[in-house]
Amino acid sequence: MSNTHLLYLHGFRSSPQSVKARLVAERVKTRHPAVTWWCPQLPRSPAAAMDMVINGLSDWPTDRMVVMGSSLGGFYARWLSLRLGCATVLLNPAVYPARDLARYIGEQTAWHDPAERFFFEPSFVDELQALEEDIRQRSDRPAPRQMAVIAQGDEVLDWREMQAFCSSGDIRLLPGSDHAISDFPEHMDAVFGFLDLAE
Repeated sequence: MSNTHLLYLHGFRSSPQSVKARLVAERVKTRHPAVTWWCPQLPRSPAAAMDMVINGLSDWPTDRMVVMGSSLGGFYARWLSLRLGCATVLLNPAVYPARDLARYIGEQTAWHDPAERFFFEPSFVDELQALEEDIRQRSDRPAPRQMAVIAQGDEVLDWREMQAFCSSGDIRLLPGSDHAISDFPEHMDAVFGFLDLAE
């Protein structure tokens, strides 16, 4: 039975206007018009972001949905998949976001609109730590279906940490590429094969 719902979660400083999000949205629209697609602009607070998403998924069928996430969105996707039991695709997922984002406390600019500014609060690091702990506590349970695309050329995240984080599923390890997975179009067929979306 094919999946009927797809959620995409963008990364830190990113938005639904990211290249990967728009590529996936266009392919869903043209080849899988029956699929429910949602790519929300996430609140900067991790707790608020996950509350919003959980509420938005309240009537989604968890056995026929897939969540896809990139970078921090990949970390969120892993948390959601373990909580809901749904399949997931992780694209260069953040593994220890509390550690890595602590240095970004303060004013930040949005990647796709530098005129948009937001403040990354110290409390957001605590919220990420709580999500990390929740993942650790759930990781001994049977893992939902998972695929990861990991670039060894990622200039932001350590591919070895990502590989260990994603070891419970299928891994597509790219010998080069970068954090944005600029060659993502080359991997879309494999990703969509895993997504198994209704047409």
